[in-house]
Amino acid sequence: MPNPFPGMNPYLERRDIWPDVHAALIVAIRDALAPQVEPRYYVAVEQRTYIMPVEDGEQIIRPDVAVVTTTPEPEPSGGVAVAVTTETAVTTETTVEVTTVALPLYERVRESYLEIRDAETHEVVTVIEVLSPSNKVPGQGRLEYEAKRRQVLMTLTSLVEIDLLRVGEPMPMKPVPKSFYRILVRRGWEGNKGTLYAFGLRHPIPEIPVPLRQGEKEAKLNLNPLLSDIYDRARYHLRLNYRQPPDPPLPPEEMAWVQKVLKERLANSD
Repeated sequence: MPNPFPGMNPYLERRDIWPDVHAALIVAIRDALAPQVEPRYYVAVEQRTYIMPVEDGEQIIRPDVAVVTTTPEPEPSGGVAVAVTTETAVTTETTVEVTTVALPLYERVRESYLEIRDAETHEVVTVIEVLSPSNKVPGQGRLEYEAKRRQVLMTLTSLVEIDLLRVGEPMPMKPVPKSFYRILVRRGWEGNKGTLYAFGLRHPIPEIPVPLRQGEKEAKLNLNPLLSDIYDRARYHLRLNYRQPPDPPLPPEEMAWVQKVLKERLANSD
């Protein structure tokens, strides 16, 4: 079954599915842009790496038995060790609790992005980012990405920022968009001004321009057919459970529309 939605498929946002979608989309964008920008430019897949705590491993388990002060007693054979302290001729005994605790777990996160570079000088002309959940929720991933974003915005390098995720908060901009999805195109020579393409579930992902240098013809990026092709080739319909609501959940009115679309498409595929 092909992608049942006219644009972004909300079921692809699932945390265990999105990394696969992200990797495929990065390569598809490169392949779509490379013929448009040659021979003066080439499109390179780049990668950044950082360490971040695993969400389920951050809590440190502490013993729930308080340290107790008792009167001195003979230590039984095979009993726990005791620490004895003396202060102004008063002897107290403190029991040492031996407990297994969970320490924070960390993982190495690798995120791919694209750079359009000058074929002669290898200078970066445009950066293309496809956001991941770690870029949008509070934590090391967002801090790392926002630092990289600030560096780009302080230069003449153009930025194309593709946000196809409802999780987390949008990247800083004014006014803050209220749409489910958004694509930001910031031309390096326009300073702090950018063009925002905001859209929802019910419409195709808009075709966007990809800037090069000022005065040059811009490339075009049409994500909608790229995403549909990835959906077909990866056979995502075998991995997605359309009988369950998407994660993250949708507002009731949007969920009702999703159920209607799925019912119609599934009926037509029988």
